Amino acid sequence: MSKKFNPFKSVRVKLFLSLSLIIIGIIIFLILVNNFVFGQFYLYSKRVALKSVYLTVNDYYNSGEQGDLTSELEQMAIKNNFDILIRNDQNVNVYTSNKDFFSTYGQMNEMTSRFDTGAGEVIEENDNFVITRIKDTKNGLTYILLAATLDNGYLLYIRIPINSIQESVKISNNFLYLMAGFAILISAVIVSYVSRKFTDPILELNSIAKKMSNLDFSHKYRTTDADDEINNLGKSINLMSDKLERTIKQLRETNIELEKDIEEKSKLDEMRKSFISDVSHELKTPIALIQGYSEGLLENVNSDEESRKFYAEVILDETNKMDKLVKQLLELMKLEYGKREFNDTTFNIVEVEKEVIRKSQVMIEEAQVEIEFNTPEEINVIADDFYIEQVVSNYMTNAIKHVEEVNGKKVIRIENVVDVEKNKVRVKVFNTGQQIAEEHLNRIWNRFYKVDASRNRKDGGTGIGLAFVKAIMSNYGNSYGVVNKEDGVEFYFELELKI
Repeated sequence: MSKKFNPFKSVRVKLFLSLSLIIIGIIIFLILVNNFVFGQFYLYSKRVALKSVYLTVNDYYNSGEQGDLTSELEQMAIKNNFDILIRNDQNVNVYTSNKDFFSTYGQMNEMTSRFDTGAGEVIEENDNFVITRIKDTKNGLTYILLAATLDNGYLLYIRIPINSIQESVKISNNFLYLMAGFAILISAVIVSYVSRKFTDPILELNSIAKKMSNLDFSHKYRTTDADDEINNLGKSINLMSDKLERTIKQLRETNIELEKDIEEKSKLDEMRKSFISDVSHELKTPIALIQGYSEGLLENVNSDEESRKFYAEVILDETNKMDKLVKQLLELMKLEYGKREFNDTTFNIVEVEKEVIRKSQVMIEEAQVEIEFNTPEEINVIADDFYIEQVVSNYMTNAIKHVEEVNGKKVIRIENVVDVEKNKVRVKVFNTGQQIAEEHLNRIWNRFYKVDASRNRKDGGTGIGLAFVKAIMSNYGNSYGVVNKEDGVEFYFELELKI
């Protein structure tokens, strides 16, 4: 059962989620900083500015210089959005940067009542000044107010509205929310691209490794000029793949050679066993005859010269048959086990057939057979003429042995049928007589198999003629066989034409 795929275990998904969470975390951190730190930092910076103005004014009066304090205070007020008011010890306004600020305060008691400084939030104070957060009940604005007594007894009041910073923080937060949405969308695309850029080579390497585990070394990692870890890993995998492929190829070649050696040895063992079995089976009769007639000669069973001569001829005849049988068996074994190389040449099959008829003329005349031989004068084929002559000779000998009279005559017919499309010629040898039973049609090609078990050794056959035909045609990969006809039997085989 295949393992169910879990996307959250994917390196690409993990990398994508990690980068996305980092980006979202950064955005949330900026919003929190903007909400809780920016306002406090703004107030701190303004307090520093307030104290700086206080020190500047106090130092001015303490130094006794006659410089242009008014011009410097105006610049500070404009730069920092300050309202500045200085009153002397006679409650007379020495300087004010804002008439509304002057009218707001009027008398000191009015200022105290209106801004409710006693109820304000004290931010910082010491012996010389106090900084408070106060709210104007008239216009609803919130200010930071520094109230100080200078060393010369003058009163200094500096205020700055802080509603703007609160509004700025709100606007900044809204902007951050909007930018966070765009950032998440854009970062999703970027993170997806970046994660794919990193994980695609890893996935490719994983795919190559899986194919290597299945002994498929056709795929290689596409290396680049980059000198990074993944590219170096890809080069190493390619190198390992090449070495494994060469090693496995060598092992396969060695294994094939070993299998061939084992098969060769097996064939030789089988060939030897088959040869011993066939020889021991077929030589029983001639050895028994030789033994019997030899004992007869030794014991002078027949003392006359003519009988002894007959005994000697039987022994010689059986010896020749044994010699012929052993040679034929050896040749058949070589053919069947691929140990015989053919010397293929171009020759005229018709001439071979005529030569076989000529050599069989004595047998033909004894059997009183009529030969029908109607064929073109020249059909050139490609094969080993020596072995093909044996095939034709075996068919002819078999036909002569089994020919019988039908309609008052014995006929053996040799016919050549050319098939131009297949580039083949089919050689047919027909003889009149009895048909072969269906169960024997495939068995007659086996060694020593005889359809008529009553036939004895006087026929002179070894029972391996058709086995020779089978072995030779199998080596060439050509068709061969036997077909029952209306008045006899037809054997055939095919050869390749010379174009």
